[in-house]
Amino acid sequence: MQSLLSEIKQCTICEPNLDLGANPVVSAHKNSKIVIVGQAPGTKVHKSGIPWDDASGKQLRKWLNVSDEEFYDVENFAIVPMGFCYPGKGKSGDKPPRKECAPKWHQQLFELMPNLELIILIGMYAQNYYLKDKAKRTLTETVDNYPEYLPKYFTLPHPSPRNRFWLTKNPWFEKNVIPELENRVQNIIRRK
Repeated sequence: MQSLLSEIKQCTICEPNLDLGANPVVSAHKNSKIVIVGQAPGTKVHKSGIPWDDASGKQLRKWLNVSDEEFYDVENFAIVPMGFCYPGKGKSGDKPPRKECAPKWHQQLFELMPNLELIILIGMYAQNYYLKDKAKRTLTETVDNYPEYLPKYFTLPHPSPRNRFWLTKNPWFEKNVIPELENRVQNIIRRK
């Protein structure tokens, strides 16, 4: 695992297409129990090199009902985004994650995590990549139908502060989905 992570950290496959250059942000351990597959790091995470070290990460930890210490314990959570580097600024927010990372690195990482129990798919890029034709027409439908993807996958919207409108419009998410997510996560990380 360590040699693969070192190889990923040296990756520059898409550097010419990155506004801020390559700085792959990924974390995993052979004992990781849960993998979080999000989009790609934002500018703050690009600078710090710490996954989910921003407002979105704070919200995600709240949804998971875990402390920073539990979240950053790589034996609990591996963090394997669709794109490992900040993709750059787009017309309305960040550009989509680069398409090179997931096919090149994900399977290699997953194969080295035999204790993996749950993969949390955050946002449409991760959901469409992993669920393929089982993903629903919209992110809202995919998240609302999360039980269809269990026990392997758990589908979530992005925890970005920009999604406040989505959360307000879909109160069922925090009422029904979050308690189930918390329960599953707690059962996995508390089990020794």
